[in-house]
Amino acid sequence: MVGKSKSDLVFDVFVYVILTVVLLIVVYPLYFVVIASISDPLSVLAGDVILTPKNLNLESYKMVFRDSSVMTGYRNTIFYTVVGTTVNMVLSTAAAYALSCRNLKGKGFILGMMVFTMFFNGGLIPTFITINNLGLLDTIWVMILPTAISTYNVMIMRTFFLNSIPYELQEAAIVDGASHFNILFNVILPLSKPILAVMVLYYAVWHWNSYFSAMIYLSDHNKYPLQLVLRRILIQSQASEESLIDAQGTFNRMLQGETMKYALIIVASAPVLCMYPFLQKYFVQGIMVGSVKG
Repeated sequence: MVGKSKSDLVFDVFVYVILTVVLLIVVYPLYFVVIASISDPLSVLAGDVILTPKNLNLESYKMVFRDSSVMTGYRNTIFYTVVGTTVNMVLSTAAAYALSCRNLKGKGFILGMMVFTMFFNGGLIPTFITINNLGLLDTIWVMILPTAISTYNVMIMRTFFLNSIPYELQEAAIVDGASHFNILFNVILPLSKPILAVMVLYYAVWHWNSYFSAMIYLSDHNKYPLQLVLRRILIQSQASEESLIDAQGTFNRMLQGETMKYALIIVASAPVLCMYPFLQKYFVQGIMVGSVKG
């Protein structure tokens, strides 16, 4: 603040006030979900839970983890996320590097065809028929192979390779007799940690939250990802047709479902929230360089 004019100080105070308000607006919903998930359902319904939890109650978490299918869903989702992200990164990195090479023949046509898929697709029914004909229906690979590459992410990585890594480094490696594999692994990738971290985060979060493909293509409950398992638990916690006869049973189910939905949000979001801080330092740098330049 030393050496700043009065108008600059007023502006700084104004900026900090606005940022504080925005921070509260963004953080409070997550904070409320946490305290509501460990509060008494009656207090949540009465609106008494605002800043602190009321009548600490962990029954909603016990009910969630009491179901053995939750652990199965966790295992499936971890598999889909790890394997799917690995496949995504291998294919996206290879495609982005190839498209960033200046001497690639037919590069314009390939780029055009890839961009075309961002605007047009075959639709749900043709996709379903194709997946069925490929023998992927109701298999674990239906959650990985149909979404093995994202054109948008490939374009971001290609832009990063073109604008952030001097082409002279590649020319020097070629002069030294390096192959394209050597250039990719020894020159490009070591200098691309920011964009690689961003892509890992993008793909991992997408796989972790994916449920629509499982809902359409999977019928075996043992292959369901966590999101579908939690959805089923939440639906079961609501008043069933039989419980409507019993007013007390209906009320109890309503109370259970009130806090359980908050517990389900925490259970489903906690792993991603834990992963983000480790990638945060790369996130802003990678996405700004990869998407703004060029």
